[in-house]
Amino acid sequence: MRLRRVRDRMDREYAQPLDVEALARGAGMSAGHLSRQFRAAYGESPYAYLMTRRIERAMALLRSGELSVTEVCFEVGCSSLGTFSTRFAELVGMPPSVYKAQQSQATVGIPSCVARQVTRPIRNREAPVGEPELD
Repeated sequence: MRLRRVRDRMDREYAQPLDVEALARGAGMSAGHLSRQFRAAYGESPYAYLMTRRIERAMALLRSGELSVTEVCFEVGCSSLGTFSTRFAELVGMPPSVYKAQQSQATVGIPSCVARQVTRPIRNREAPVGEPELD
């Protein structure tokens, strides 16, 4: 139950300056215990989960094309453009600037609930590096 509350808080407050210490205090746990329990329950660290939420929101903002990559970075709660860009590329398979250029018109006319599902980032560094080779 406490882990669900932590996860729900990250889903709601992804743009806030959250860290494992603050999340653990809110759940009445130590940071180490929260990290271990969260990884066991959800398969990734609290930080990785939070960054995935931030990247999902960043993808939507970049598709709209109204904000720059830097503005999107800060809008979703990241304080470092370098860390944001690196994590974005790991999850999505391309840098945010390339994603913005390619995707700004890709979901026009598609309901947002469908666009969100189709464009969801891949977790745990599973983004394809390139096209698979066919023999």
